[in-house]
Amino acid sequence: MSKFIEMQVDSIRVHMPSGQHVVILKEKDAERFLPIWIGIYEANAIALKITNITPERPITHDLLANILQSADMKLKKIQVTALTNEVFYARLFIGIDGKDVEIDSRPSDAIALAVRLTCPILVAQEVLDKAGVLPEKEEDEEKLTVFKDLVNNMDLPDLGEPPKES
Repeated sequence: MSKFIEMQVDSIRVHMPSGQHVVILKEKDAERFLPIWIGIYEANAIALKITNITPERPITHDLLANILQSADMKLKKIQVTALTNEVFYARLFIGIDGKDVEIDSRPSDAIALAVRLTCPILVAQEVLDKAGVLPEKEEDEEKLTVFKDLVNNMDLPDLGEPPKES
């Protein structure tokens, strides 16, 4: 049985050279990060919710959340379960009529629902071992370099200028 680590959405970023979007998950009780490439619509759905912006009309993820709530279904948790051939896999765990149902999902859709319905975001230990990044760890220098390159090529207007080196 896989061990799962609780994460939270740290940020949504845009990789400027490619225009690709990435959601950055952060381990709740540690400094490990997990970047997951996602589509623009899912990025917007997550960003709207984490910045407390409510669109005039419900977007698709709002609609699904409203349907779940109206049908007395509870999103208990989401899990990012696997990373195979650079593709992440996720599951929704929904409680309905006293039983639990698991539904296959893309991680981006699962995260967009999780932030709307305030449920735990869990990531399999194996996924974090493969793709997670610990910025301070010396032995992960190669992963750190990849992460630094990723971040340095993103539009990060909210972080300001880096300090000048002496």
